[in-house]
Amino acid sequence: MNDNMTSNPAKTVLFVVFPNVKLLDLAGPMQVFADTSLGSTHIYDLVVASLDGGMVSSDAHLPVETVALSKLRNLDIDTLIVAGGPGAFAASENANLRDEVLHLAAKSRRVGSVCTGAFILAKSGLLDGRRVVTHWEYCDLLHDSFDEVSVEEDAIFINDGKIWTSAGVTAGIDMSLAMVTEDVGRKAALAVAQSLVCYLVRPGGQSQFSTTLKQQYQTSTGRFDELNAWIADNLTAPLSVDDLANQAAMSPRHFARLYTAQTGATPAKAVEAIRLKAACLLLEETDMPLSMIVKQCGFADSERLRRALMRSFKVAPGAYRKRFGQAQTDFKKAINSE
Repeated sequence: MNDNMTSNPAKTVLFVVFPNVKLLDLAGPMQVFADTSLGSTHIYDLVVASLDGGMVSSDAHLPVETVALSKLRNLDIDTLIVAGGPGAFAASENANLRDEVLHLAAKSRRVGSVCTGAFILAKSGLLDGRRVVTHWEYCDLLHDSFDEVSVEEDAIFINDGKIWTSAGVTAGIDMSLAMVTEDVGRKAALAVAQSLVCYLVRPGGQSQFSTTLKQQYQTSTGRFDELNAWIADNLTAPLSVDDLANQAAMSPRHFARLYTAQTGATPAKAVEAIRLKAACLLLEETDMPLSMIVKQCGFADSERLRRALMRSFKVAPGAYRKRFGQAQTDFKKAINSE
């Protein structure tokens, strides 16, 4: 994107950590920036900092060596990224840490977070009025804790102005690759993705986790896990409440009440979500005509699929395939051409 970067000084990417940081929230994005180059020219300088500096504990036994944030006040920072991890909630309550992050964020071109690092940015007021995401387990908490923040729970990462936020763990890699793409172009970012054996644009685009997994998580007792799997294997069946109740060996009325109470979705909404997930996979991974996808996934007609996609992703089937299916095809072509 910026051909003049080869003649410019390396851009500083500052990672902010805290005690009990999740190691992969730091190491994944760091590796992306560390591996980015144009020829023999490295694009980024990396700095890891904490409030007091020194060795900081991680959740994976290995400590992290850091410098004190106060020593970086005159540093020319391009990108500031706050990592996540179990210690993020305590860190967000530290006023001194928030002040340092605010000061450095104000002079940074771009500010991001990985996973629960979003809570530190939110507590600092940096996410007010922004569209954001965090790990799916904590989206509701982020929404309930900060009225001025618009949480989109199904995104891998979101860029809103100078603020970037990403979901859990490996989503920080997705976000970092997108930042590299913005800075130096798709070709350089694709080279990094290939070296790390990951997708430049993850298949499925914005979905953090599968619909079936989400429903299994929300079913606290696991009562309907087998039923959800059965639904996914029988998408062309009618899948009415009576059908599902019969499969679950329950009366329709009792089944509908219990399923909704334990999963947070009505049976009809759950069936649509599982059908939509299957349709998205076919749009991403095949050239199957839309009419066949509609039939194979059990939608009554193409309009039903279109409405379901619009509700969930605000995009029509053709646009979804172009955005996510083509990205995957391009990646495969690039791999095969090497």
